[in-house]
Amino acid sequence: MTCAPSDILLERMMALHPKVIDLTLDRVQRLLSALDHPERRLAPVVHIAGTNGKGSTLAMVRAGLQGAGHRVQAYTSPHLARFHERIRLSDGLISEPALAAILDECEHANGGAPITYFEITTCAALLAFARDPADWCLLEVGLGGRLDATNVVDRPALSVITPVSIDHQQFLGDTLAQIAAEKAGILKRGVPCVVGPQEDAALEVIEDRAARLGAPLIAHGQHWHVWEERGRLIFQDEHGLMDLPLPRLTGPHQIQNAGTALAALRALGQDDTAAEAAMTRADWPARMQRLRRGPLVTAADRAELWLDGGHNPAAGTALAAALATLPARPVHLVCGMLNTKDVAGFLRPLAGIAESLTAVSIPGEANTLPADTTARIARDAGLPATTADSPAKAIARIAGAAPNARIVICGSLYLAGRVLRDNA
Repeated sequence: MTCAPSDILLERMMALHPKVIDLTLDRVQRLLSALDHPERRLAPVVHIAGTNGKGSTLAMVRAGLQGAGHRVQAYTSPHLARFHERIRLSDGLISEPALAAILDECEHANGGAPITYFEITTCAALLAFARDPADWCLLEVGLGGRLDATNVVDRPALSVITPVSIDHQQFLGDTLAQIAAEKAGILKRGVPCVVGPQEDAALEVIEDRAARLGAPLIAHGQHWHVWEERGRLIFQDEHGLMDLPLPRLTGPHQIQNAGTALAALRALGQDDTAAEAAMTRADWPARMQRLRRGPLVTAADRAELWLDGGHNPAAGTALAAALATLPARPVHLVCGMLNTKDVAGFLRPLAGIAESLTAVSIPGEANTLPADTTARIARDAGLPATTADSPAKAIARIAGAAPNARIVICGSLYLAGRVLRDNA
């Protein structure tokens, strides 16, 4: 298959990676300066950090703003099937010619200096956004917050911090307070911040930094509340109560994400039209996504096929809760994970929900955990586990043995991306 020009450029950018990984904004700021500071020419920015839920929250904010008639850009990561998914301009995903041109421009401006793949591609996204007329620009943090490549906007319109939990300890710290401090690094002096549900240790850190910066907080449990009642979503803040449809995105955890999105939309001055659109129009692939067509669905036959990219203990808890709300069917997992993740922590909540786990190595991913290692950890966590050579073979085997199964592919966004490509 012929490579697209952007694929060739992205491959070259991987070779620029510094020999030692160090989180810093120096490389990003150097390149942005060479590009004449596109980060200073953006539409009003909503900057979103957090461990879990930031992508879903961004999707709902984007749906709400678009439903109210606004032109919205969005930067997210990682991508699932194609890199272009990361850069959404006001009229849709960036085109191949536009992406190739912007990457080429950034490569030349960088001049071969060391820079990470995420850093240079973030600069490319900011350059694309600066040239695209829009009403709002939504930026999702890649890792942490304080030293993330997206944290270069001096004064966003709004900051958002979704739930913080333990993940990426090798970069962000071993305790919840340390990780929360990195996430709170996106706070800017005087800029309001919507805070999703947090454990006390995380909230204390966020509140302390906000107080020092004079950044007004709009915090869950204090300034806004959200709950489900009789099949509807109820949101309440100082402006009043909203009675809305449940979020289009599946799972009880999406109630909290919806509340965060609604609080953000309120802070941006949006009305009930935006709130309704946020609930009914949001789309976010690989987050409890029901697959309904494609070769893998054909292989599943009468079994349901679901896809979820969650990969840390909090995501495992959320996935278990989401599965518990669905009509009864025997649950069988197909799981592949990276070797940097807390596999046991992710799987423990699922041990009481699933009848089996089939472990796979993530195809084409150098940092995949070997399937037999994932299976061993699953058995230790209380899940009967075997291995398969691929997701397709795992699905076919499960569907043959349990025709009425609910098959859930889970454990990694990288696995989810491969599944979406294979099922296209």
